[in-house]
Amino acid sequence: MFPYPAYLRRILHDRSGILTPRVLCSSADRDVVRKHNKTKQASSPQVIRTSKKERSSCQLILEHFDHQYSEELGDLWASVRSVLLDPPSWQYGVLLNRFTVATDVKRVLLSKGFSTLLPQKEALTLPGALRTVFDADCQTAKGSLSKFPSDNSHLRLDNGSRAPIQQAQSEARSGPPSSPLQCYIHHFPLRFPSQAHRPGQLKQYYLLNAASLLPVLALQVQDGEKVLDLCAAPGGKAFAIMQCATPAFLCCNEPDRHRRDRLTKTLESFLPRSLSSRVAVSAQDGRSFGQSEAEIYDKVLVDAPCSNDRSWLFSSAGQQVEQRLKERGRLPRLQVQLLRSALSAVRPGGIVVYSTCTMSSSENFAVVEAVLKDCPEAEPEDLWEEIALPLSSYFTFSPAHRGLVPNTRSARPERGRVSSYDRRLGILVVPQPCKTWGPMFLSRLRKRK
Repeated sequence: MFPYPAYLRRILHDRSGILTPRVLCSSADRDVVRKHNKTKQASSPQVIRTSKKERSSCQLILEHFDHQYSEELGDLWASVRSVLLDPPSWQYGVLLNRFTVATDVKRVLLSKGFSTLLPQKEALTLPGALRTVFDADCQTAKGSLSKFPSDNSHLRLDNGSRAPIQQAQSEARSGPPSSPLQCYIHHFPLRFPSQAHRPGQLKQYYLLNAASLLPVLALQVQDGEKVLDLCAAPGGKAFAIMQCATPAFLCCNEPDRHRRDRLTKTLESFLPRSLSSRVAVSAQDGRSFGQSEAEIYDKVLVDAPCSNDRSWLFSSAGQQVEQRLKERGRLPRLQVQLLRSALSAVRPGGIVVYSTCTMSSSENFAVVEAVLKDCPEAEPEDLWEEIALPLSSYFTFSPAHRGLVPNTRSARPERGRVSSYDRRLGILVVPQPCKTWGPMFLSRLRKRK
């Protein structure tokens, strides 16, 4: 087992925590929000909460961000800064669980003005034999039930029982990315209530920053594939993967015991027992995964430990600040090791997606660039036309990446323009007023055959 060092345990990002009511839009929009909140409080107070205790930002961390991101993001930083300092403006999506009956939830969402983020593909169907078991597990009643064993034996890695893998090839999308993912979002930062964990009962939906779905879309998981989520806790992206397709096998890796417990709890809360042979939790050191399971997986997601910009602004105080900033400098080395390991674990022709929830170029573009330099078998793929352009009405993507490691290119892009080289390294979602999703960086690498 790989016990995370103390500094990394403090850094590991937590994507929970839902806040709301105020938005950084025009005064007219604010009036609409206030009127909407007043109406919904009177009509359905149990559905959406509208208040949360204010939090104080850390001035030293903010000063560090001002210095770094004014250089890397240029004119965008001022508006990004205003969003990061205003947690009540942050938006969240509601991802429905296809393994439950969520008709009532969908009806409430639509009545509150939520809409789907992605064009919907035809509903997913499970393989015949699995469908029979799944039907026995689920009850077509409110909140479908699925009983799990009291221990976690069904989540243990078992190399001998893995199903065969179909060789499925992904095709690039030319239009807006359609997906089986049923994610509902609202123009305003309304907070949908979370569902408490109840043993034996599947949750109907998962609350998340909608930008965190983009790495899952980029992974292009197909039915019958073998998938590795290398840094899986707390489990949101693993859950999203299972909403996209029915893999032959999904390995959710998390070496830290406390975070692994949370991951297991998430999987138990959202996935039926009928999928227990297809989903496993592993506790390996992610940096050595490529050695122990070389070229086994069709798709690998590396949602790497990072210096989460949102949480850092509100979680550091006093002497912790200097320590945090030192820790931030050590993260790229770990991220490079994890990405290299993922490339070793994926089969020739397979896909690796690397993602973080920070805007720091040293943890994003520079990490990808360093791995490409040492791994000639990896080929970066441009996600701009596949994801960025079709979803630009929902997310704001950074127009240029000026924060790369110096001297890596002979010519740097002009201010405000995107070079084809930059685009292939990855895309970055930055929070903006009324589009407060992100930060989220994602890059896709394909291993040459």
